Amino acid sequence: MTESQCKKPGQRVVAIVQARMSSTRLPGKVLVKVQGKTLLAHHIERARQASSLDAVVVATTTNPADDAIVALCGDLGFAVVRGSEGDVLSRYALAARQHRADFVVRLCADCPLIDPDIVDAIVRAFLDHGPGLAYASNRLVHTYPRGLDAEVCTAAALYEADCEATDAADREHVTPFIWRQPQRYRLLNVPCHQTDVQDHRWTVDTAEDLELVRRIIDALYPTKPQFRMQDCLAVVDAHPDWAALNSHVQQRLLG
Repeated sequence: MTESQCKKPGQRVVAIVQARMSSTRLPGKVLVKVQGKTLLAHHIERARQASSLDAVVVATTTNPADDAIVALCGDLGFAVVRGSEGDVLSRYALAARQHRADFVVRLCADCPLIDPDIVDAIVRAFLDHGPGLAYASNRLVHTYPRGLDAEVCTAAALYEADCEATDAADREHVTPFIWRQPQRYRLLNVPCHQTDVQDHRWTVDTAEDLELVRRIIDALYPTKPQFRMQDCLAVVDAHPDWAALNSHVQQRLLG
């Protein structure tokens, strides 16, 4: 990555991946295995392919149920931080401080098909925009498939949110305190330049979501483990009946 006008030597871009076992709709999903690897391992290994990141950190909770996530991270050499279960914003701030982040990339373990090229595009758009930008993502206006979301913010903005946010939704969903205040924080949306892809749903919230993601990974991973969005689109287009698996699932607001 070329030196950005916004990123100074020594500054760090740290991706923080929230993960927990006690998901409300599909508990334990992050440790479900597909092609011999947990969904969390698929996600982290894909995130690590993003050249714009200096570190990838799993942020889990102090709930004993999440000991299994910590154990997996230890076995696979993934950095992990433990914090509040309900106050995800404070968990992010803790992870950012412990790993000396100057810029924070928010990712979710619910998204095992995360595309590192898209992460790089959002980080680079953020950094190349110059000083003064507080937040960038591909979700202010939804144009990518669900499950390829990535957000970038300054650590300073994250710490301000952690200090000032009092609304429960702001604390649970991390970034709304920032993007709900465009008069205070400069924001940037990074759109997908391919049309008609935003209705695809590749995040894992339900058993139906899991079945679709399992089929995509089974179709691609054995021959092309570093597959990208276009590969996913191609395999789904080749199996038009797959979209019906989770077409009825409603996306949770925020998050």
